[in-house]
This record gives sequence, structure tokens and C-alpha cells, in this order.
Amino acid sequence: MLHSIIWILIALLFIGSFIGLVFPIIPSALFIWVAFILYHFIIDTTVLSVSFWVIMVILTAILFGADIITNRFFVKQYGGSKWGERVAALGVIVGSFILPPFGILLVPFIAVLFVEMGQKRTSSEAVKAAFGSLLGFLGGTFAKFVLQLIMITWFLIVVLF
Repeated sequence: MLHSIIWILIALLFIGSFIGLVFPIIPSALFIWVAFILYHFIIDTTVLSVSFWVIMVILTAILFGADIITNRFFVKQYGGSKWGERVAALGVIVGSFILPPFGILLVPFIAVLFVEMGQKRTSSEAVKAAFGSLLGFLGGTFAKFVLQLIMITWFLIVVLF
């Protein structure tokens, strides 16, 4: 009975980690790790090897860097400033509370547009940088989705087969 409850909780945590892609305030990586730890300490302490944990730490570090790397890359590629990068990141967080899930796309776009225009950029440069922040968010979200899927799939393969 306890194992069934833990497995349901693990499944809910994995689902919650993907919800965190749309609502960035939800700590996706933490949800995945709590699921791993629940399995390890309550169901079976022998299945998850040291190499599993090391690889998960590496994938988690990449997961955390995915947003920063893609956001910076796209904002720079599209002519945005450092302030544009920062405001885009903040806009994603604020936007997740305003008109979810569309706020995480609209708020950073609008915020970067205003910040870039406030820095005396032309309208087309500001729109281009704002579009870059949108692509950065989408790219980071896609990268995190793939990484989370790899982590969860790897876990399931290890524990089920």
C-alpha cells in the first residue's frame, strides 16, 4: 500500500515538473529530485547507483543553465542589451502570474520592448530584441522539456527494467 502511494506521489511530482515549464515559479528540478529521493529512501535504496546520481546532478546543472544560455544567446543574436536579458527573465516570472500561460510569452516581450526603447533603440531594434527574448524563452523551455524527459525516462528505465 505504501509503495503504491509513493508511486502515485512520484508520478504527480513528475507531472508537476512539466507544469513548471509553463509556470516557472514551480521548481521543476526540485520536483524531479524529490521523486528520485522518495523512491530511493522509501522503495529501494539499492537500485539507483552512484553513476545515476552523478549523471542526474550534471543534467540538473544543465537544466538550470538552459534558460540562461538560451535567453542570452537569442537576446544577443537579436540585438538586445544586458538590461533586456534581465528584464526578459524577470518578465517570465511575473508573466507566469499574469494571464497564465500566455503571460510568460507576452509580459517578457512587452517588457523587453519598453526597456530597449527606453535605451534609445529604434522601434525595429526594440521589436527585434523583444522577439529574441521570446525565442530565448521558447528555446529554453524546449531544452528543459527534453532534459526533464531524459531524466525521468532514465529513472524509469533504471527502476523498472
